[in-house]
This record gives sequence, C-alpha cells and structure tokens, in this order.
Amino acid sequence: MPEVNRSVPPPVGGWTRFVTARPRLALLAALVITALTVFAGSGVADRMGSGGWQAPDAESTYATEVLAREFPASQPNLLLLVDSGSAGVDDPAVAAEAARLTERLKAEPGISGVGSYWETASPALRSEDGKEAIIAARIGGDEKTAGETLDRLAPAFAGERGPVTVSLGGPVAVQHEMQTIIQEDLLRAELIALPVTLVLLVMVFGSAVAAMLPLAVGIVAILGTNAVLRGLTEFTDVSVFAMNLTTALGLGLAIDYALFIVRRFREELAAGADTRTAVGTTLRTAGRTVLFSALTVAVSLSAMLVFPQYFLRSFAYAGIAVVLLAAAAALILLPAALVLLGPRINALDLRRVLRRRKKAAAGADAAGAAAGGAGASPIAGADASPGRGWAWLGALVMRRAPVFAIVTTVGLLLLGLPFLGVKFGTADDRQLPASAESRVVQEHIRDGFPGSPGGGLEVLAEGQGSPADHAALKGRIEQLPGVLRVDGPVVDGPVAYYSVLPKGEAVGGQAQQLVRDLRALPSASSLDTSVTGTAAVLVDSKDAIADRLPWALAIIVVVTLLLVFLLTGSVLIPLQAVVLNALSLTAMFGAVVWVFQDGNLSGLLAFTSTGDIETTLPVLMFCVAFGLSMDYGVFLISRIKEEYDRTGDHEHSVTFGLRHTGGLITAAAVILAVVMVAIGTSRVTNTKMLGLGIALAVLMDAMVVRSLLVPAVMKLMGRSTWWAPAPLRAFHRRFGLSEGEAAPAVTPAAPPDREPTVEAEGISGARRDIGEPARR
Repeated sequence: MPEVNRSVPPPVGGWTRFVTARPRLALLAALVITALTVFAGSGVADRMGSGGWQAPDAESTYATEVLAREFPASQPNLLLLVDSGSAGVDDPAVAAEAARLTERLKAEPGISGVGSYWETASPALRSEDGKEAIIAARIGGDEKTAGETLDRLAPAFAGERGPVTVSLGGPVAVQHEMQTIIQEDLLRAELIALPVTLVLLVMVFGSAVAAMLPLAVGIVAILGTNAVLRGLTEFTDVSVFAMNLTTALGLGLAIDYALFIVRRFREELAAGADTRTAVGTTLRTAGRTVLFSALTVAVSLSAMLVFPQYFLRSFAYAGIAVVLLAAAAALILLPAALVLLGPRINALDLRRVLRRRKKAAAGADAAGAAAGGAGASPIAGADASPGRGWAWLGALVMRRAPVFAIVTTVGLLLLGLPFLGVKFGTADDRQLPASAESRVVQEHIRDGFPGSPGGGLEVLAEGQGSPADHAALKGRIEQLPGVLRVDGPVVDGPVAYYSVLPKGEAVGGQAQQLVRDLRALPSASSLDTSVTGTAAVLVDSKDAIADRLPWALAIIVVVTLLLVFLLTGSVLIPLQAVVLNALSLTAMFGAVVWVFQDGNLSGLLAFTSTGDIETTLPVLMFCVAFGLSMDYGVFLISRIKEEYDRTGDHEHSVTFGLRHTGGLITAAAVILAVVMVAIGTSRVTNTKMLGLGIALAVLMDAMVVRSLLVPAVMKLMGRSTWWAPAPLRAFHRRFGLSEGEAAPAVTPAAPPDREPTVEAEGISGARRDIGEPARR
C-alpha cells in the first residue's frame, strides 16, 4: 500500500481561522476583558462567608433559626471574655465595669439577647478559678453583616477597660478571623507559587518566552473566576475557602493545558511546519485533548452541586468556572499568541550557558539553533535520545506486569488503611493558629469554664402546650441515658426551648446518639419538637452527605465512563480509568487521617489535631483529586490511542505513550503540587489539609499510577484493552473524539518496532519527528 504523502500540510480548519485570523485584536480584547475582571472581581473575598457546613434544609438549621429569632439569648454568637486579673470577677470595681460594658453592648445597633454573669449569676458564665467571666450577645444579620458589626465593636470593647481586660470570641469572631487569615494566606501562597512555578516552567521549556505563556493563561483564569464568584455572591452564599481552589486550579490546570499545547506546537515547528499550520494541527490534536480533559475535570467538580451545604457548592462554582476559563484561554488566547510568536516561542533560552558546558550536547544544540531554535533541548545535559528513560521504564513494567500491578496495588491499599479509622467532626476554633485571639478566648472557655460551654443541645418545642405537657417532655428528656442536665423550659407563648447538656464530648459518639434519641422521643400531641446544637449539626451534615453521596458518585462515574469511551472507543479503558483513579487517592485519604486526625507531624506542620476530620472535606478532596487524576489520564490515554490507531501494536503504543507524555505529566504534576503545597502553608488547618492532601494525590497519580500501574494493567489486558461490541464501535466512529486525526488505511511510515527520532520536551519528555502522524 502507498505511503502517506506528508509533504502536503493539512487544511486550516474553521476553528483555527476563527482564533488566529486577527491575533493582535484577540489579545487586545483579552487584555481589556482581563482588566474588567479585575474591577468586577475586586472585593470578592469580603462578600464571602466562612461557614457553609450546615445543610440548609436540616432540622438543626430550622431550630437554630427559630431560636435566634424568638430567643436571641439562647443562641449567642459573640462572647466577651472579661479577665479580672487577681481581683476576681466578684470584686465591686470589676462588677461595675462589667455592668457598664453590658449596658453599652445592649445599646449597640445589631445586637440582641445580651446577658452576663453579673446579671444572671449563672455558674456556666464564670470560670472555675473565679478570675474570668462572660458577657454573651447575639449579632444579627448574615455573615457579612455580622462581620461588619464585629469590626465596629472590636475597637470599642476589646483591650484594657479599667480594672478588666476584654477579649472577643464566639462563632462570629472565629469565622471573621478565619476569613481574614485565609485572605492573607492566599496572598502569601500566590507570592510563593508564582516565582517557583516560573522557574520550573523555564526548566521544562528552556525558554523564558514559552514559560510565560502558561502563567499568563493561569492569571486570566484566576481573575475571570474571581469575577464570576463576585457575581454569584449577589444571588447565593459562597465560601471564602473556594478562593484557594481558584488559585490552585487556575494555575495548575492552565499550566497543564498550556504545557500540552505549547509542546505540540513546538513539535510541529520542529517537524518543518509553518506557524499557522502548526497552530492548526495543534488545535486539532492537543486542543481536542485539552477540551476533553477540561470536561472531565468540570464533571468531577460539578458533582458537589448535589450537596446542600454551600461550602461544597462553592467549590463547584469556583472549580467549574476556573476549569472552563483555563481551557478557553488555552484554546483561544494561547493560539493567538503562538501565531504572533512563531519560532520566537523558543526565544530567551536561559539555560544555553549550562548546555554549552555539556560538550556532548553542544553539537545538537547548535544544529537546533541553526534550524530556528525549535529543537533546543530544554533540559541541560539531555542525552541524544531523550525520553529513553520513560521508554525503558515502560518496557520494564510490561515485562514484569503482574509483579508491578500487584505490588503497586497492595502498596496503595496499605497507604489508605488509616482511613478505615476516620472520625467525622465539625470545624471549630482550633482550625485557627494558636495565637488567634478568638481561638485563645474559646480555649479559655473550653478549659476553664464548667459544663462544656458551647457543647449543649437545644430542644425547640412549638405548639400550645400546657405546663403539664412541658413538664412531661422535660421528664422524658431527663430519662435519656446520655443526658447530664436539663435546663428549662423557657416559654414564650407557643414557643419554648430546653437546654440539654450531654455527657462526654460535645460532638462525640455519645452526644450524637443523644441527638437521635431526642428526635425519637414521643412528645405531647400538642408539641412539635426539633433539636439543634453542635452535635445535631454534625449529625444532620453527615446524614445529608450520606443521602447525596451516591448521586455524586454516580454522576462522576457515569459521565467519566462516557467521556473516556468517546475518547478511546473501548469499553474496558473507561472502567480501568475509574478504578485506577480511585486507587490513586488512597494515599491521600490515609495521610489525611494519619496526619490531621491522629496528629502525627502536627508539630512540624504547625496545627492542632482535634481527633476528627471535618465532614465535608473528604468529599471535596475526592472530587478535586479525581478530576485532576482524570486530567493526567486523558493526556496519557489519548497519546496511546493515537499511536495504536497508527500502528495497531498494543505494547508499542503503551511504551510510546509513556515515553511521549511521561515527562509532560510529571512536569505538570510537580508544578501543580508546588501550587498546592503553597496553599498548604495556610495557618488554617482545613486549608492546609486540602493543599497538602491534593498535592500528595497528584504526585502519587503521576509518578506511581500513570508510570507503573497503568502500563502494567494495559499489558495484562493485552489487545482486549481496545475491545468494544459492534454497536458501540459504530457509535464511537460517528461521535468519538481523539487527539490524533483519523487513522488512514495505509502502511505506516515507520514500523511499530522502531521509535521515531525525538527531541527533548518537558522533564525527560520527548518530541516526535515528521515521521509521526501529525499530518495525515
């Protein structure tokens, strides 16, 4: 059969014409839009909330809202800790100053339900040593309004006030300080991540010009997402924690996509294509893979929309926006820049001096420079056949496929074993650094005041109940095994509430069982009861996640199976992708429990272990890490599929795919891990857990699963890897996608057992020569 005529360049498609027809105009428009997003997204963090762990339709949420409206004093969210020094809280001068502060607080706008130890003489509001006492109040309004009120009150009440020293605590103060610290930490993370990322990109590309392009795409995606989130705050609650994901994914995915596109563009230039033809081929191949990858990541993140907690939904908003914007910038703005740059994409080779010291590489570098610099090796000291290490690794893994498959799988499962002992809890002040004022106040209250303040439950009773009905209900509550004390009822017309102090820890297993027992109590026919409190919120949050989790997993699995089938035309590869992606997350989940729940390395990482994991975090980390794993999986599978379509040689295609994407995936994973570790330097424990956990998952996926487990499994599956029943094969031929062009029914230009000539790209990556199927 005849050889394919590779001298005729492929036609420039409509999409290529659209994005490259007026590149200067496109970039100017992008600059203007980016400037507008800076304005539109300004102040977004100030409009975000720091809560969102409660299910809005839960019983505890309803009871909390009713109690806050009808009995503000029962739901204080602002605590003034009054320290009397050595005088004692009952000293006349101390009592007079405390009374003055209480009256001033009652007169402040937005404050309700003010009470204090000096008014009520409640032992729960006085420390056991008699040196501290509490003034409790409730700040009304949403989180933003409450934060503004707190900012106004702090200068007037905090600090030394005559014979006492006042510190501010309570849920409002904790959330407000957490929000402030997250904003400060995010700025520091960006200042760390950006320069380190730029250095790594220069190492990958060897060109300062090429290295700047991924950063530019990432910045556009981040600024655009901030504007989107700012708009969403007008209609719904958005968590301030989502900004961390915006920065991490904005930089990480933009760099992934730009790496893939710029690498392919440089390949085409090295193969002799002119600039516009190279851009067209890049968009038809790598561009389609980038679009496909963005869809898989967006689907994984969109699964969080099924959960009622706005904490999780916020990450879906931010994640979907930043993924789509990163892909759009990579597929629209980046090609326009490539058209303008052309061969100058390789300009400002900052490592030329280092390469000159390598005499063995000097001749290859000089030849590459004579050809326009497109072949310049970006890794100092690159040998004459870069990528050979990845090819050798692939061959080794497939020769010992059963050993690598078993050992790697068992190792990953062992790393995940600690997760079997996970305990779920709620976020509290211990998320903050030890020096945070609101945390100091809460620790004083937790350690020095009787009766576990803040850990009680409230039973709301609604209806026209008689005194006998209320007494009977109180008696039934007191008979429950987990009850330490019952106060109340406090009655106001048809509404009443009881304060129930549980035995043991405030959110421990006994307290959670007490919530269920209280809800199962038979009450008088005239009274409808509902339960709230810290343990009740935790129970409702766990139940809400358990109810919606099957739907979220179904969305991820079904859509992933469909998308990977459209990419490969195989029935088995999508199943393999789902299983191996999930397996790659075991180390992350095991580490989360071993480190953050059990407290190992807490001194080194500077956090306080609470003995549990916040309920929503594993769901969040799973969705994000699974999506990123699919990102790398699509890059590898698409290249294997392209070569298999060209040669029909299964084992050669696996080795080829690993050789030509191993360096790229490793470089992308290292860069994304750097960004996530920068996020993980946060002083807020949940953010630290999110950043470090996902960094570990990304590295394990790229360096273990993609490098060892995938080649081993594909070797064991053999050519059956590509099997699909006839109806599905016909469906794929009509609707399927792939990175490469449709494989021609001709004899390949190079036999399967011969590797094409390559040039270095990425970390031990490779370029292919003109003998590869870039042009059909």
